[in-house]
Amino acid sequence: MNGQTPVIVTDLRIPFFRLMLFFINAGLAAIPAAIIVSLIVTVLAAAIAATLGGNPSFVIRRWM
Repeated sequence: MNGQTPVIVTDLRIPFFRLMLFFINAGLAAIPAAIIVSLIVTVLAAAIAATLGGNPSFVIRRWM
């Protein structure tokens, strides 16, 4: 390992309130991230459908 000594973490002390705040912040940050990812996927799907000449009405007719 290029002369480096491996490090092993045996104990990690995090107060409950700080850990709770971290998870709340991570959950709130996931909401805009999910919105952005869904917009990107929607645009990519529309571009692929437009490129391949897809007609969105076939989806509606297929399920009726």
